[in-house]
Amino acid sequence: MTSVTTDGRVRVAVVQAGSVPFDSSACVDKAIRLTADAAANGAKLVLFPEAFIVGYPKGLNYGLVVGARDPAGREEFRLYLDAAIDVPGPHTQRLGEAAAAHRVYLVIGVIERELGTCYCSVLFFGPDGALLGKHRKLMPTAMERMIWGFGDGSTLTVVDSPYGRIGSVICWENYMPMLRMAMYAKNVQLYCAPTADDRDTWLPSMQHIALEGRCFVLTACQFLRKADLPASVRVSLGDSPDAVLMRGGSAIVSPLGKVLAGPNFEGETILTADLDLADIGRGKFDFDAAGHYSRPDVFQLVVNEKPMPAVVTKS
Repeated sequence: MTSVTTDGRVRVAVVQAGSVPFDSSACVDKAIRLTADAAANGAKLVLFPEAFIVGYPKGLNYGLVVGARDPAGREEFRLYLDAAIDVPGPHTQRLGEAAAAHRVYLVIGVIERELGTCYCSVLFFGPDGALLGKHRKLMPTAMERMIWGFGDGSTLTVVDSPYGRIGSVICWENYMPMLRMAMYAKNVQLYCAPTADDRDTWLPSMQHIALEGRCFVLTACQFLRKADLPASVRVSLGDSPDAVLMRGGSAIVSPLGKVLAGPNFEGETILTADLDLADIGRGKFDFDAAGHYSRPDVFQLVVNEKPMPAVVTKS
């Protein structure tokens, strides 16, 4: 079944909302409600921000200084680790059921737990409720490296849909030229960029990627206040509970860099746009980064997509 209209258009949505930090069940409840809202407005692809489940710990430092940790920071990390979700697991089951109930492709940022490590991941659900795959963030930025593990090349996921190939690159991974090239070589057409970057410089980066990849770019960022984080953790940004820690900036951009929706910095919202899928082919006419505009005789990229486990058991 396809939901592309007769004129080759499809409606997509980016959700700009704050998570319920450190509370996985409440985050899933909110995601299900917002997915229903987006679908009620006709969206067939719904994107949520980076780390929507169980929260991006903006303003936390976990008591870290070079060469030392403090007990309170260890407890803050334990709370975060305990809140992180298993993939697959009961929370992903509920998200899949929501995708199926509303017949949407759901792309959502989560904090995933494996053993004693958290990973910043994106999950892809199909309109039949199936977990189609995931992407683990390859390169956490700055302090993120103290709370998140590193993904490997085995989750450079791109999934097929009636609307084009859907992939995701998380936050500052988007500044990694070789990762972008790997995604272009996978023919990503609906490029999802969940983020925690709410700066004015983010939108022009998304416009550049849309032009470079000749793809639609959907970017979703949270709108989060200091009061949204639990009192049990220390938040060093903002002097009042109403201090805005992340101000949004979500947007949807066409393959020729035109902003179709957003950016929005006003609060929680759902942005939608009707995409003319033929714009992808029109854009490829004069630029295809991994095709006719490449020079493999001069430049080649080698990508290792094998899983890289810490322990390999041989019989």
